[in-house]
Parts: sequence; C-alpha cells; structure tokens
Amino acid sequence: MIDPAVPITEWGLSERGRARIRAGLTQPWLGNITSIWSSDERKAIETAAIVAGAVGLIPVAREDLGENDRSATGYLPFDEFDRAVDQFFAEPEQSVRGWATAAAEQQRIVRCFEDIRKAEPDGMPLIVSHGAVGALLLAYLSQCPVSRIFDQPGNGGGNWFHADERRPAWRPFDGCVR
Repeated sequence: MIDPAVPITEWGLSERGRARIRAGLTQPWLGNITSIWSSDERKAIETAAIVAGAVGLIPVAREDLGENDRSATGYLPFDEFDRAVDQFFAEPEQSVRGWATAAAEQQRIVRCFEDIRKAEPDGMPLIVSHGAVGALLLAYLSQCPVSRIFDQPGNGGGNWFHADERRPAWRPFDGCVR
C-alpha cells in the first residue's frame, strides 16, 4: 500500500497483494520449503507470515534482505521513481540521488543469500524480499552485470524465482500473468 506519508519500509500489503499471496499458496513446491527468511520491512514480513501460516514454519526476519536503501529520497512519484531506478541499474557504481549504489547493495544481498545457503546446505529456504533485491541477485546468479533486465515483470510485484535453476526467471506467485 503506497502511502507518501508513511516510511517506505512500513508500507504493508494491499488487499490485492494479500489475495495474490493466498492464491499462490497452491504452488506445489511450497511443501518442500524448509525455512522462511524475510526482509524486516513490513510487506515482506506480512507476506512471509501468510506463507508461514500455510506451511507451518516460523519466518526469520533479516535486515540485510531489505530493499535497496533509498532513504535519501523516500517516496518518489512513479515516473520520477522509475527514472531513478533506471539510473540505479544503469550506473551500479554510482549513487543515485543519495541512494546506496547497486554494486554495494548487490554485495550485501549476495552475502546474505550465501549465509542462508550455508545455514541450510540441504534445505530449500524461501526468501521473501523485494524487487530490486531479486533483480540484483538474479544478475549475480546469471553471472551477468547488474541490469534492469533482471527486474520483476510489471505486474504489481508478488513474483518468485528458483535460485538453483539453470536460468532462473521471475514468475508470478499467484500463477497469473497480467
């Protein structure tokens, strides 16, 4: 729920978002997950809680799974935000409007991802995070430079990918393509 008066990290799921997560609880692979790790931001915590309730696990929140740090600007109107995100991915070594760099954020996310994999070498952890986090991780897993081509599809969020696939790609969690 985007609200310019609320800090971005405190935005919660919309009713549509909750419905999409509930619809996605039919994913056959959910029965194989061994743990749930989430960003400590509200919408990730809410998402993880819905999934955890369905599979009987207790989610663990980690600050280092949070979205890229854009606290220097806070909320930006969509078109302005979209231009800033383009620049964030296009110039990964440069700070955009005071944001953390994409290169630094990718290092943080990869370290966290590797920590989780080491904690569960034989498990199937589910990581609940954010679009830019996933895009930076997908670029790393694909052994490609940071690029916005790895960003989520424009379907309002709620997507997933399997990190161990040969060519991981985003899929809508609720199975619906919009």
